[in-house]
Amino acid sequence: MKVATWSEIESVLPEIDVVAAIESAFAAYSRGDAVIPPVGEMHLGAGEVHLKYGYLRGGDHYVVKIASGFYNNAAFGLPSSNGMMLLFDQRTGAPVAVLLDEGKLTDARTAAAGAVAAKHLAPTVQCIGIVGTGIQARLQLQYLARVTPCRKVVVWGRRPVAAQQFMADLPGWDVEIAEDLTDLCGRANLIVTTTPSQVPLITQVRPGTHITAVGSDTPQKQEISVEVLANADVVVADSLAQCALRGEISQAVRAGVFQMSSVVELGAVIAGKGGRTHPDQVTIADLTGVAVQDLAITDAVYRALQHT
Repeated sequence: MKVATWSEIESVLPEIDVVAAIESAFAAYSRGDAVIPPVGEMHLGAGEVHLKYGYLRGGDHYVVKIASGFYNNAAFGLPSSNGMMLLFDQRTGAPVAVLLDEGKLTDARTAAAGAVAAKHLAPTVQCIGIVGTGIQARLQLQYLARVTPCRKVVVWGRRPVAAQQFMADLPGWDVEIAEDLTDLCGRANLIVTTTPSQVPLITQVRPGTHITAVGSDTPQKQEISVEVLANADVVVADSLAQCALRGEISQAVRAGVFQMSSVVELGAVIAGKGGRTHPDQVTIADLTGVAVQDLAITDAVYRALQHT
């Protein structure tokens, strides 16, 4: 059994086309090739822990992922995310790898999913709007750079000092700080939301905007108003089953302003079934995080480690 630390994992990540791996995983999921049980989770006083697991029919492995988010950890000098990936042989159940990724593979596969959504749903990108200033906000830009040439960014954060640091940390990008979220939504036509907010942040967008929502991965979280989602031309879920229970889509369904029958899965869009048909349409991708992503990145890392 291979046990790998984050430094070992990080050393092989440049060898992996993570965006392509995640794109393929979503396509397989929407074809019905994946078996993904419901998410397990614990909500603790200081944070939350998610358990995700699954396999592909006919594949070599199954994955069990443990990932946590403790959003006050900065006060202790600790990162907000942590966790590990466990990979098993699908034929025997024998463990083949323990990846002590500290939650960073979850961060990477989430950012790669954002790039996949933008690749298939965003129009010609004029300006990228980033809502949030944390690790995921930075990674979203890192992976978006693989699918769009746009380097113009406007960022909004709750703390001005964090927004200033975000801007300083991104050499090579033309980054400006938004006055407020109305300013951001008026300037960006690709918006990525990356916060753990439980109240809507995006309440209006201009025609032609694509929103990728990655922060709302529980039934309690919400970054987009139900009115914006209900009025969107195309709404895409990473998983119909998950988005009926958690994330932006579930909020609009519970509010009675939206129906799941209007939603298309990202894997179907990748396969050419649905998606944007006009540059003035408003599109939204609700990414709640599916275990097939964890399987894809864990399997790719494991195979890369075999050659080190």
